[in-house]
Amino acid sequence: MTEGSDVMATPEPLKVVPLRHPGRWAAMAVIAVLLAMLVHALATNPRFNWPEQAKYGFTPAIRQGVLTTLWLTVAAMVVGVVLGVVLAVMRLSPNPVLRNAAWIYIWVFRGTPVLVQILVWASLGALFPRLGLGIPFGPQFVEADTFSLISGFSAALLGLGLNEAAYMAEIVRAGLLSVNEGQWEAAGALGMRRSQILRRVVLPQAMRVIVPPTGNETISMLKTTSLVAYVPFAELLFQTQAIYAKTYQVIPMLLMASLWYLAMTSVLMIVQYYIERYYARGSVRQLPPTPWQRVRARLERRRPRVGEHS
Repeated sequence: MTEGSDVMATPEPLKVVPLRHPGRWAAMAVIAVLLAMLVHALATNPRFNWPEQAKYGFTPAIRQGVLTTLWLTVAAMVVGVVLGVVLAVMRLSPNPVLRNAAWIYIWVFRGTPVLVQILVWASLGALFPRLGLGIPFGPQFVEADTFSLISGFSAALLGLGLNEAAYMAEIVRAGLLSVNEGQWEAAGALGMRRSQILRRVVLPQAMRVIVPPTGNETISMLKTTSLVAYVPFAELLFQTQAIYAKTYQVIPMLLMASLWYLAMTSVLMIVQYYIERYYARGSVRQLPPTPWQRVRARLERRRPRVGEHS
């Protein structure tokens, strides 16, 4: 036996060959070319008429249209969420009358276009010239002209809110069904009523499922408000149409409105992100860092430490 034969021989170092990704580089090249073409078109095509967009982008009419759009979005979502919760509870009710009534409502309002519903509410006076409050099939105590009672805002709110309630009902119902039935049984064994179980036990747990699609519905609602320009109602698109009807700058004004919609939806996406983080606290051990936290961590890693270059 030779000396040192009991010592293991040192293995030769492995030759590491980096993994190549030609598809990624090709995709990056295509995206870079397309982005350069887009920037060139935006900068050189005079038909975009950026000075005209800057001229009208912050006029009082456009600012009022933006505020009206935001107010209508919030009001319609409040109607949709509140009525959607009621419909979802009705869908899960053991009472067949309530369950079927909620199903018929959802079937009707999900099965017809929202623009048609808005126009129907705006033209309701053609079907019922007067609306009253009184004894069913009997005398009316209070009556009013329908066209005077249902204004442009009322028609827009009814059309958007009642339509949204049908979608929110299914979102809330899915969230409630995601909670284990044992939660209902355990809370019921403690003597809690069904309404207390729903409010204190089930609904807080269902929020992790309800919040993400509700945020998407809110963003979609903000854009759907543009349909009420046909009522007519003076939201952002209606104010934009009024401007290009005088200036004949159709595309620049529509682009200006699109930038406003993009800015508002971006803010809503940020709000949705932090609301989702709030309700995800109990489902994961540690929340992932926010974009701002990641940027701050990278800056701190690059910052030279004290005495590093001494």
